[in-house]
Amino acid sequence: MKTIRERDFLPELTFQATRSSGPGGQNVNKVNTKVILRFSIDASVLLSDNEKQVLLRKLNNKLTSDNELIISNQESRSQIHNKAAAIEQFYNLLSDALKPVKKRLRTKPTKASIERRLKTKKQQALKKATRRLKDM
Repeated sequence: MKTIRERDFLPELTFQATRSSGPGGQNVNKVNTKVILRFSIDASVLLSDNEKQVLLRKLNNKLTSDNELIISNQESRSQIHNKAAAIEQFYNLLSDALKPVKKRLRTKPTKASIERRLKTKKQQALKKATRRLKDM
């Protein structure tokens, strides 16, 4: 199976250009430099059913009600640079979400850590013992 970066998602991506906010002088009011990328997970042909399920679960808070991923970018004053940055952000998001979770291996506590724990327990017990009334 190809990795996410090796697949060409461009035919499945929809782009929209709108006016950007922020610095840029008069250019901001005239030129549509902000790029909005849309990707429908359900309609994707390049993703397997298993990959779709993983993306729907992991990217749940970034999806619309129609399971559509929306990424907007307005870092640059150039529409072309913003489009390239949005595509890069899209690929990073997908590859991070589809990266398998590394299983945690249980390890034994070291001898020194066990001794430290027992030492602090002993100190705590001694502190509590000195607080008790001796006459009762």
